[in-house]
Amino acid sequence: MPRSNRSHGRAAKAREPHPELDVDRLSAGWRRTESRDGREWNVQPVSEAQAVKHYVCPACGLDVAPGVAHLVVWRADGVLGDAADLAGRRHWHQHCWRIGTR
Repeated sequence: MPRSNRSHGRAAKAREPHPELDVDRLSAGWRRTESRDGREWNVQPVSEAQAVKHYVCPACGLDVAPGVAHLVVWRADGVLGDAADLAGRRHWHQHCWRIGTR
């Protein structure tokens, strides 16, 4: 009978702890930093599948509807710290961010 290379039983699972999922690390792969008007901004794309709520684009004032791919943008160099910068994030249409309207 050929030898099996698979681990069997609970003992094999107990030996190998499953690493905890680090959502920040996974999402940071898509996040990028851009410079605009002398400031640094974090820009993170949101896919159609991830877009599940209504938002208002700060540039054009129109809705960013659920199911529409867009960008989440927040300061990367704010003086009040990361928590304040993240709380001030806004959802932009991709086009509005690209043309740089404010």
